[in-house]
Amino acid sequence: MSVDKDMFDLFRKELELCQVKAGERIGILSEDCIRRDYALAFAAAAEDLGADTLHVNIRKRPGSFFGPGNSLRGQQAAIDALKNMDMVIDLVGLLWSKEQDQITEAGPRMLLVLEPMAVLSRLLASPDLRRRVTAAHELISQARELRVTSPGGTDVTYKIGTLKTVSQYGYTDEPGRWDAWAGAFVWTGGDEDGVDGTVVIDAGDLLLDPIMRYVSEPIVLTIRKGYITDIAGGGAEGALMRDFMKGFNDPKAYAVSHIGWGLDANAQWTFLATHPAASESLGVDGRCFYGNVLFSTGPNTELGGTNDTMCHLDIPLKNCSLFLDGRQILREGEILPEEMRVPGR
Repeated sequence: MSVDKDMFDLFRKELELCQVKAGERIGILSEDCIRRDYALAFAAAAEDLGADTLHVNIRKRPGSFFGPGNSLRGQQAAIDALKNMDMVIDLVGLLWSKEQDQITEAGPRMLLVLEPMAVLSRLLASPDLRRRVTAAHELISQARELRVTSPGGTDVTYKIGTLKTVSQYGYTDEPGRWDAWAGAFVWTGGDEDGVDGTVVIDAGDLLLDPIMRYVSEPIVLTIRKGYITDIAGGGAEGALMRDFMKGFNDPKAYAVSHIGWGLDANAQWTFLATHPAASESLGVDGRCFYGNVLFSTGPNTELGGTNDTMCHLDIPLKNCSLFLDGRQILREGEILPEEMRVPGR
């Protein structure tokens, strides 16, 4: 199988951002023939930069899925091989998993790459994007209270500061650091009993994987002490959300997970509804959309928490206001601090 030149050129630019250099060991994790073209292009690009590559290809297990249900579970030989790399390119989806923690805690930096080329090329990062994300990280990591409101009725408060803050700017160049290409946003988690209020998933907001639907009618979530206690309304999407979460038969499925906001001015909110490659995307455009709020349910182990449920939903919300310790950061989707803003936005 030959390597596509456009893919090679793009992946080489990404690896340059990741500071891949001669003599480094680059591990590429894939499963079966899924994203085999990505694996070959990354290997060619890394070798062109003088790095050594190892392609770890595992069998996709029936029923495996992104995150804690990934196909790498129990494959210690493969995990050990990846632990000995300088950088690992994850084409499987290890986020929220013990396997990812084992690898990154051993030292390799890790880059998750799952989006189609149409998204990767449009959302290639830059040092300036990193600067703006870093500024957001500094603000949220110093705060102790985060509040989100919206014209549709959201009013929820998070006690924060106990769990980690994660910044994503689309590349990784530090030992042990995880990032994902594409997407730029910051997120943290509330104290496990410290989230209270109401979240309204309004018409036009998104329920991401595995539901992957724009909401047609408002879904109203009541949250008490870090758990969703009621899911009301929402028409078809509300019914899907209720059935999906109930199907795990796990009280921890109803926990509130991470919260943050998007900073990528090149993200397209309508991508999943309008682009031919939408079926190949996990919805990163919604996650990192400039000025969105990303509300999430389920596991928080990636942030140092104790909830390891298999049930996870990312829910990007538009037109929200966000406050840190009373300081307004977003005003109905507009980013206010100058150090985070894109000129003209």
